[in-house]
Amino acid sequence: MKKQKIEIDLEVFETISELPKDIQELMNKAQQARENAYAPYSHFRVGAALRLSSGQIVTGNNQENAAFPSGLCAERVAIFNAGANFPNQIITTLAITARSENQLTTEAIAPCGACRQSLSEYEKKQKSPIEIYFMGETGNIIKVASVMDLLPLSFDAKYL
Repeated sequence: MKKQKIEIDLEVFETISELPKDIQELMNKAQQARENAYAPYSHFRVGAALRLSSGQIVTGNNQENAAFPSGLCAERVAIFNAGANFPNQIITTLAITARSENQLTTEAIAPCGACRQSLSEYEKKQKSPIEIYFMGETGNIIKVASVMDLLPLSFDAKYL
């Protein structure tokens, strides 16, 4: 038996003001999108904002549905929006923020597994990494250089 270790490099920022100015702008857009989330069941609001190579910012937020799990996460709303409306643009950066209406969210909230898989599809399709910054309502902001940092053993078309 051979053991291997998977390691990821994270950057941790203590406040939004420590982020580069362009990422501050992106996180602010994600926070605005978060407040427009439709979350009447979970009371957990998530906002996402991604920057395209053109500089355009595309946002998304979670959209819940009484016929659970018919809703959709903020990250997939944003990335599918970009794919539908800007199909030839490269997605360079994604900012994600979440907050609960029931308690203060101080830990960074990473994308769920389904979102990681969807994001990895776009990253592989465009053949360039998507930087991801994620946070709760307050607290540390975590940066990873690529979706593959969050999903190192991903499933893709080569298996089909």
